[in-house]
Amino acid sequence: MSKIFSKNNLEASNPLEWSNFRSKLIIILAGLLLTTSNGCGADLLNKSKVTSSQKPAIRQGNRLDTIKNRGRLICGINDRLLGFSYKEPDGSYSGISVDLCRAIAVALFDDPKAVEFRHLSSESRFTAVASGEVDILSRNTTWNLSRDSGLGLDFPPTNFYDGQGLMVNKDSKISSLEDLQGKSICVPINTTTEANLAEQMRKHNIAYQPVLFENADDLYQTYVDRGCDAATSDRSELVARRSQITNPEAHQVLDTVLSKEPIGSVIANGEPAWFDVVTWVTYAVIKAEELQINSGNIESLTDSKNPQIKRFLGIEGNLGANLDLSADFARRIVQQIGNYSEIYERNIGQPFNLERGANALWKDGGLMYAPPFR
Repeated sequence: MSKIFSKNNLEASNPLEWSNFRSKLIIILAGLLLTTSNGCGADLLNKSKVTSSQKPAIRQGNRLDTIKNRGRLICGINDRLLGFSYKEPDGSYSGISVDLCRAIAVALFDDPKAVEFRHLSSESRFTAVASGEVDILSRNTTWNLSRDSGLGLDFPPTNFYDGQGLMVNKDSKISSLEDLQGKSICVPINTTTEANLAEQMRKHNIAYQPVLFENADDLYQTYVDRGCDAATSDRSELVARRSQITNPEAHQVLDTVLSKEPIGSVIANGEPAWFDVVTWVTYAVIKAEELQINSGNIESLTDSKNPQIKRFLGIEGNLGANLDLSADFARRIVQQIGNYSEIYERNIGQPFNLERGANALWKDGGLMYAPPFR
Protein backbone atom coordinates (compact mmCIF):
# COMPACT_ATOMS: atom_id res chain seq x y z
CA MET A 1 0.00 0.00 0.00
CA SER A 2 1.40 3.37 -1.01
CA LYS A 3 2.22 5.88 1.66
CA ILE A 4 0.19 9.10 1.44
CA PHE A 5 2.58 12.06 1.05
CA SER A 6 1.34 15.06 2.96
CA LYS A 7 2.55 17.90 5.11
CA ASN A 8 1.05 16.29 8.21
CA ASN A 9 2.68 12.86 8.02
CA LEU A 10 6.05 14.17 6.76
CA GLU A 11 6.29 16.88 9.40
CA ALA A 12 5.24 14.46 12.11
CA SER A 13 7.83 11.83 11.12
CA ASN A 14 10.80 14.14 10.49
CA PRO A 15 10.49 17.91 11.05
CA LEU A 16 13.93 18.62 9.56
CA GLU A 17 13.11 16.71 6.36
CA TRP A 18 9.88 18.70 6.02
CA SER A 19 11.75 21.99 6.38
CA ASN A 20 14.23 21.01 3.66
CA PHE A 21 11.42 19.87 1.35
CA ARG A 22 9.53 23.14 1.80
CA SER A 23 12.64 25.22 0.90
CA LYS A 24 13.24 23.19 -2.27
CA LEU A 25 9.58 23.51 -3.25
CA ILE A 26 9.73 27.31 -2.96
CA ILE A 27 12.85 27.44 -5.19
CA ILE A 28 11.20 25.23 -7.83
CA LEU A 29 8.00 27.32 -7.90
CA ALA A 30 10.00 30.55 -8.20
CA GLY A 31 11.85 29.13 -11.20
CA LEU A 32 8.59 28.12 -12.85
CA LEU A 33 7.14 31.62 -12.40
CA LEU A 34 10.26 33.21 -13.89
CA THR A 35 10.08 30.93 -16.92
CA THR A 36 6.39 31.67 -17.36
CA SER A 37 6.92 35.42 -17.27
CA ASN A 38 9.29 35.13 -20.26
CA GLY A 39 7.22 32.63 -22.23
CA CYS A 40 3.70 32.04 -23.43
CA GLY A 41 2.34 32.53 -19.92
CA ALA A 42 3.32 36.20 -20.13
CA ASP A 43 0.72 36.67 -22.84
CA LEU A 44 -1.96 35.37 -20.52
CA LEU A 45 -0.80 37.53 -17.62
CA ASN A 46 -0.47 40.66 -19.73
CA LYS A 47 -3.63 40.44 -21.83
CA SER A 48 -5.29 43.07 -19.69
CA LYS A 49 -2.33 45.41 -20.21
CA VAL A 50 -2.66 45.78 -24.01
CA THR A 51 -2.60 49.48 -24.87
CA SER A 52 -5.24 51.14 -27.02
CA SER A 53 -2.67 51.67 -29.78
CA GLN A 54 -2.17 47.89 -29.99
CA LYS A 55 -5.84 47.07 -30.26
CA PRO A 56 -7.22 46.41 -33.76
CA ALA A 57 -9.52 49.08 -35.20
CA ILE A 58 -13.23 48.31 -34.80
CA ARG A 59 -15.09 48.84 -38.06
CA GLN A 60 -18.60 47.50 -38.34
CA GLY A 61 -20.94 48.18 -41.23
CA ASN A 62 -19.93 49.47 -44.66
CA ARG A 63 -22.08 52.55 -45.26
CA LEU A 64 -19.11 54.93 -45.31
CA ASP A 65 -17.32 52.75 -47.85
CA THR A 66 -20.50 52.49 -49.93
CA ILE A 67 -20.88 56.27 -50.04
CA LYS A 68 -17.25 56.81 -50.97
CA ASN A 69 -17.38 54.22 -53.74
CA ARG A 70 -20.62 55.71 -55.06
CA GLY A 71 -19.09 59.18 -55.18
CA ARG A 72 -22.10 61.02 -53.76
CA LEU A 73 -24.22 61.25 -50.63
CA ILE A 74 -27.94 60.37 -50.68
CA CYS A 75 -29.69 62.68 -48.24
CA GLY A 76 -33.34 62.33 -47.24
CA ILE A 77 -35.10 65.64 -46.58
CA ASN A 78 -38.47 67.36 -46.29
CA ASP A 79 -38.34 69.65 -49.30
CA ARG A 80 -41.15 71.91 -48.08
CA LEU A 81 -39.63 73.01 -44.78
CA LEU A 82 -38.49 76.61 -44.97
CA GLY A 83 -35.20 77.33 -43.25
CA PHE A 84 -34.32 73.65 -42.92
CA SER A 85 -34.78 71.73 -46.16
CA TYR A 86 -36.64 73.53 -48.92
CA LYS A 87 -36.75 73.08 -52.68
CA GLU A 88 -36.70 76.50 -54.29
CA PRO A 89 -38.72 77.29 -57.44
CA ASP A 90 -35.53 77.08 -59.52
CA GLY A 91 -34.89 73.52 -58.30
CA SER A 92 -32.09 74.38 -55.87
CA TYR A 93 -32.20 73.49 -52.18
CA SER A 94 -31.70 75.59 -49.07
CA GLY A 95 -31.80 75.21 -45.30
CA ILE A 96 -29.81 74.18 -42.25
CA SER A 97 -30.49 70.48 -42.83
CA VAL A 98 -29.50 70.79 -46.49
CA ASP A 99 -26.26 72.55 -45.53
CA LEU A 100 -25.36 69.70 -43.16
CA CYS A 101 -25.52 67.25 -46.05
CA ARG A 102 -23.45 69.60 -48.18
CA ALA A 103 -20.88 69.89 -45.40
CA ILE A 104 -20.61 66.09 -45.26
CA ALA A 105 -20.16 65.99 -49.05
CA VAL A 106 -17.36 68.54 -48.74
CA ALA A 107 -15.67 66.46 -46.03
CA LEU A 108 -15.91 63.30 -48.14
CA PHE A 109 -15.48 64.57 -51.70
CA ASP A 110 -14.42 68.24 -51.43
CA ASP A 111 -17.60 68.99 -53.40
CA PRO A 112 -20.81 70.46 -51.91
CA LYS A 113 -22.71 69.35 -55.02
CA ALA A 114 -21.94 65.65 -54.47
CA VAL A 115 -25.35 65.19 -52.82
CA GLU A 116 -28.56 63.67 -54.11
CA PHE A 117 -31.57 65.02 -52.20
CA ARG A 118 -34.67 62.86 -51.86
CA HIS A 119 -37.95 64.06 -50.40
CA LEU A 120 -39.28 61.73 -47.70
CA SER A 121 -42.68 61.92 -46.06
CA SER A 122 -43.10 61.76 -42.29
CA GLU A 123 -44.45 58.25 -42.66
CA SER A 124 -41.69 56.85 -44.90
CA ARG A 125 -38.59 58.61 -43.55
CA PHE A 126 -37.47 56.12 -40.90
CA THR A 127 -37.95 53.07 -43.11
CA ALA A 128 -35.91 54.78 -45.83
CA VAL A 129 -32.99 55.25 -43.42
CA ALA A 130 -33.09 51.81 -41.78
CA SER A 131 -33.39 50.05 -45.15
CA GLY A 132 -30.49 51.95 -46.70
CA GLU A 133 -32.56 53.77 -49.31
CA VAL A 134 -30.86 56.95 -48.09
CA ASP A 135 -27.53 57.36 -46.31
CA ILE A 136 -28.81 59.97 -43.91
CA LEU A 137 -32.05 61.67 -42.93
CA SER A 138 -31.62 65.42 -42.48
CA ARG A 139 -34.97 67.10 -41.92
CA ASN A 140 -37.21 68.18 -39.02
CA THR A 141 -36.80 64.97 -37.04
CA THR A 142 -36.89 65.01 -33.25
CA TRP A 143 -34.53 62.79 -31.27
CA ASN A 144 -36.36 60.81 -28.60
CA LEU A 145 -35.90 57.54 -26.74
CA SER A 146 -38.40 55.38 -28.63
CA ARG A 147 -37.00 56.37 -32.02
CA ASP A 148 -33.40 55.94 -30.90
CA SER A 149 -33.95 52.54 -29.29
CA GLY A 150 -36.80 50.97 -31.23
CA LEU A 151 -36.43 51.75 -34.94
CA GLY A 152 -32.91 50.63 -35.80
CA LEU A 153 -31.67 54.22 -35.90
CA ASP A 154 -28.83 56.32 -34.51
CA PHE A 155 -28.99 60.05 -33.84
CA PRO A 156 -25.79 62.07 -34.31
CA PRO A 157 -25.55 65.44 -32.49
CA THR A 158 -28.46 67.87 -32.45
CA ASN A 159 -27.93 70.82 -34.79
CA PHE A 160 -31.06 72.79 -33.87
CA TYR A 161 -32.93 73.07 -30.57
CA ASP A 162 -36.59 73.87 -31.01
CA GLY A 163 -39.93 73.60 -29.24
CA GLN A 164 -43.48 73.04 -30.41
CA GLY A 165 -45.69 76.10 -30.64
CA LEU A 166 -49.05 77.37 -31.84
CA MET A 167 -49.95 79.99 -34.43
CA VAL A 168 -53.33 81.75 -34.39
CA ASN A 169 -55.10 84.68 -35.98
CA LYS A 170 -54.83 87.75 -33.75
CA ASP A 171 -58.55 88.41 -34.11
CA SER A 172 -59.35 84.94 -32.73
CA LYS A 173 -58.74 86.19 -29.17
CA ILE A 174 -56.77 83.00 -28.52
CA SER A 175 -53.79 83.76 -26.29
CA SER A 176 -53.24 80.54 -24.32
CA LEU A 177 -53.63 76.79 -24.52
CA GLU A 178 -56.83 76.97 -22.46
CA ASP A 179 -58.39 79.23 -25.08
CA LEU A 180 -58.31 76.31 -27.52
CA GLN A 181 -61.07 74.48 -25.64
CA GLY A 182 -63.42 73.07 -28.32
CA LYS A 183 -61.33 74.55 -31.16
CA SER A 184 -59.84 72.86 -34.23
CA ILE A 185 -56.06 72.63 -34.72
CA CYS A 186 -54.19 71.83 -37.94
CA VAL A 187 -51.54 69.18 -37.17
CA PRO A 188 -48.92 67.31 -39.26
CA ILE A 189 -49.74 63.60 -39.13
CA ASN A 190 -47.40 60.83 -37.91
CA THR A 191 -45.11 63.27 -36.07
CA THR A 192 -44.06 64.01 -32.52
CA THR A 193 -46.06 67.22 -33.02
CA GLU A 194 -49.29 65.22 -33.20
CA ALA A 195 -48.37 63.16 -30.12
CA ASN A 196 -47.20 66.18 -28.09
CA LEU A 197 -50.40 68.10 -28.74
CA ALA A 198 -52.58 65.17 -27.71
CA GLU A 199 -50.55 64.72 -24.52
CA GLN A 200 -50.70 68.38 -23.51
CA MET A 201 -54.41 68.64 -24.18
CA ARG A 202 -55.07 65.52 -22.14
CA LYS A 203 -52.87 66.85 -19.35
CA HIS A 204 -54.85 70.10 -19.19
CA ASN A 205 -58.20 68.42 -19.87
CA ILE A 206 -58.84 70.48 -23.02
CA ALA A 207 -61.13 69.04 -25.68
CA TYR A 208 -60.12 69.91 -29.24
CA GLN A 209 -60.52 68.75 -32.84
CA PRO A 210 -57.28 67.72 -34.62
CA VAL A 211 -57.24 68.28 -38.39
CA LEU A 212 -54.45 66.06 -39.74
CA PHE A 213 -52.25 66.69 -42.79
CA GLU A 214 -49.44 64.86 -44.56
CA ASN A 215 -48.60 67.85 -46.76
CA ALA A 216 -47.36 70.99 -44.98
CA ASP A 217 -48.49 73.35 -47.74
CA ASP A 218 -52.03 72.02 -47.44
CA LEU A 219 -51.89 72.41 -43.67
CA TYR A 220 -50.99 76.10 -43.73
CA GLN A 221 -53.33 76.92 -46.59
CA THR A 222 -56.17 75.36 -44.62
CA TYR A 223 -55.17 77.43 -41.60
CA VAL A 224 -55.06 80.66 -43.65
CA ASP A 225 -58.48 79.82 -45.11
CA ARG A 226 -59.84 79.49 -41.55
CA GLY A 227 -60.31 75.74 -41.92
CA CYS A 228 -58.90 75.41 -38.42
CA ASP A 229 -58.53 77.79 -35.48
CA ALA A 230 -54.80 77.23 -34.96
CA ALA A 231 -51.78 75.56 -36.53
CA THR A 232 -49.15 73.72 -34.54
CA SER A 233 -45.59 72.70 -35.39
CA ASP A 234 -42.06 73.55 -34.33
CA ARG A 235 -41.86 77.24 -33.46
CA SER A 236 -39.15 77.85 -36.05
CA GLU A 237 -41.41 76.46 -38.78
CA LEU A 238 -44.35 78.56 -37.61
CA VAL A 239 -42.21 81.72 -37.70
CA ALA A 240 -41.01 80.84 -41.21
CA ARG A 241 -44.51 80.06 -42.49
CA ARG A 242 -45.94 83.21 -40.91
CA SER A 243 -43.50 85.30 -42.94
CA GLN A 244 -44.98 83.87 -46.16
CA ILE A 245 -48.59 84.61 -45.35
CA THR A 246 -50.01 87.55 -47.31
CA ASN A 247 -50.70 89.52 -44.13
CA PRO A 248 -48.25 88.11 -41.55
CA GLU A 249 -49.02 90.89 -39.06
CA ALA A 250 -52.52 89.41 -38.67
CA HIS A 251 -51.07 86.23 -37.15
CA GLN A 252 -49.03 85.48 -34.06
CA VAL A 253 -47.00 82.61 -32.65
CA LEU A 254 -48.04 82.19 -29.04
CA ASP A 255 -45.49 82.21 -26.21
CA THR A 256 -46.73 78.76 -25.18
CA VAL A 257 -44.11 76.04 -25.73
CA LEU A 258 -45.51 72.51 -25.71
CA SER A 259 -42.34 70.43 -25.88
CA LYS A 260 -38.58 70.13 -26.33
CA GLU A 261 -37.59 69.35 -29.90
CA PRO A 262 -33.90 68.47 -30.39
CA ILE A 263 -33.58 68.25 -34.16
CA GLY A 264 -30.76 66.71 -36.13
CA SER A 265 -29.73 64.02 -38.57
CA VAL A 266 -30.51 60.30 -38.42
CA ILE A 267 -28.60 57.26 -39.72
CA ALA A 268 -29.03 53.49 -39.51
CA ASN A 269 -27.74 51.50 -36.52
CA GLY A 270 -24.51 49.53 -36.72
CA GLU A 271 -22.44 52.07 -38.67
CA PRO A 272 -19.86 53.45 -36.20
CA ALA A 273 -17.48 54.78 -38.87
CA TRP A 274 -20.28 56.61 -40.66
CA PHE A 275 -21.70 57.83 -37.34
CA ASP A 276 -18.31 59.34 -36.43
CA VAL A 277 -18.08 61.22 -39.74
CA VAL A 278 -21.55 62.75 -39.37
CA THR A 279 -20.86 63.57 -35.72
CA TRP A 280 -17.60 65.41 -36.29
CA VAL A 281 -18.81 67.25 -39.38
CA THR A 282 -21.71 68.52 -37.25
CA TYR A 283 -19.30 69.59 -34.53
CA ALA A 284 -16.87 71.17 -37.01
CA VAL A 285 -19.18 74.08 -37.88
CA ILE A 286 -19.88 74.70 -34.18
CA LYS A 287 -16.20 74.55 -33.26
CA ALA A 288 -15.36 76.93 -36.08
CA GLU A 289 -17.70 79.53 -34.59
CA GLU A 290 -16.16 78.97 -31.13
CA LEU A 291 -12.72 79.63 -32.63
CA GLN A 292 -14.08 82.66 -34.53
CA ILE A 293 -13.21 81.05 -37.85
CA ASN A 294 -15.55 81.82 -40.73
CA SER A 295 -15.55 81.61 -44.51
CA GLY A 296 -14.39 85.23 -44.73
CA ASN A 297 -11.33 85.08 -42.50
CA ILE A 298 -10.19 81.47 -42.79
CA GLU A 299 -7.52 82.14 -45.41
CA SER A 300 -5.88 84.72 -43.15
CA LEU A 301 -5.51 82.17 -40.33
CA THR A 302 -3.07 79.84 -42.03
CA ASP A 303 -0.23 81.57 -40.16
CA SER A 304 -2.04 81.50 -36.81
CA LYS A 305 0.05 80.79 -33.71
CA ASN A 306 -2.97 79.32 -31.89
CA PRO A 307 -2.41 75.53 -31.63
CA GLN A 308 -6.17 74.88 -31.52
CA ILE A 309 -6.65 76.71 -34.81
CA LYS A 310 -3.66 74.98 -36.39
CA ARG A 311 -5.05 71.54 -35.45
CA PHE A 312 -8.55 72.46 -36.59
CA LEU A 313 -7.36 73.64 -39.99
CA GLY A 314 -5.16 70.59 -40.46
CA ILE A 315 -1.93 72.60 -40.46
CA GLU A 316 -0.65 70.50 -37.56
CA GLY A 317 -1.49 66.86 -36.89
CA ASN A 318 -4.07 64.83 -38.79
CA LEU A 319 -7.41 64.79 -37.00
CA GLY A 320 -9.12 63.41 -40.08
CA ALA A 321 -7.09 60.19 -40.18
CA ASN A 322 -9.27 58.14 -37.82
CA LEU A 323 -12.36 59.33 -39.71
CA ASP A 324 -10.96 58.32 -43.12
CA LEU A 325 -11.06 62.03 -44.01
CA SER A 326 -8.36 64.46 -45.07
CA ALA A 327 -6.41 66.37 -42.41
CA ASP A 328 -8.04 69.62 -43.56
CA PHE A 329 -11.65 68.37 -43.71
CA ALA A 330 -12.85 71.02 -41.21
CA ARG A 331 -11.11 73.82 -43.11
CA ARG A 332 -12.78 72.76 -46.35
CA ILE A 333 -16.21 72.72 -44.67
CA VAL A 334 -15.84 76.26 -43.31
CA GLN A 335 -14.45 77.55 -46.61
CA GLN A 336 -17.32 76.18 -48.68
CA ILE A 337 -20.29 76.04 -46.27
CA GLY A 338 -19.42 78.36 -43.37
CA ASN A 339 -19.47 78.06 -39.59
CA TYR A 340 -22.64 77.49 -37.58
CA SER A 341 -23.41 81.20 -37.24
CA GLU A 342 -23.14 81.71 -40.99
CA ILE A 343 -25.37 78.70 -41.68
CA TYR A 344 -27.95 79.83 -39.12
CA GLU A 345 -28.09 83.45 -40.25
CA ARG A 346 -28.24 82.54 -43.94
CA ASN A 347 -31.14 80.12 -43.53
CA ILE A 348 -33.13 81.28 -40.50
CA GLY A 349 -31.82 84.38 -38.75
CA GLN A 350 -31.94 86.88 -41.62
CA PRO A 351 -34.90 85.52 -43.61
CA PHE A 352 -37.21 85.13 -40.61
CA ASN A 353 -35.64 87.38 -37.97
CA LEU A 354 -35.47 84.46 -35.52
CA GLU A 355 -32.97 84.95 -32.69
CA ARG A 356 -30.52 82.19 -31.84
CA GLY A 357 -31.89 81.48 -28.35
CA ALA A 358 -30.97 77.94 -27.33
CA ASN A 359 -29.01 77.65 -30.57
CA ALA A 360 -26.42 80.18 -29.44
CA LEU A 361 -22.99 78.95 -28.41
CA TRP A 362 -22.66 77.65 -24.86
CA LYS A 363 -20.50 80.66 -23.92
CA ASP A 364 -23.35 82.94 -25.04
CA GLY A 365 -25.99 81.17 -22.97
CA GLY A 366 -27.05 78.63 -25.59
CA LEU A 367 -26.72 74.86 -25.96
CA MET A 368 -24.33 74.65 -28.90
CA TYR A 369 -21.16 72.97 -27.63
CA ALA A 370 -18.47 71.04 -29.50
CA PRO A 371 -16.02 68.61 -27.84
CA PRO A 372 -12.31 69.37 -28.20
CA PHE A 373 -10.72 68.87 -31.62
CA ARG A 374 -7.49 67.20 -30.55
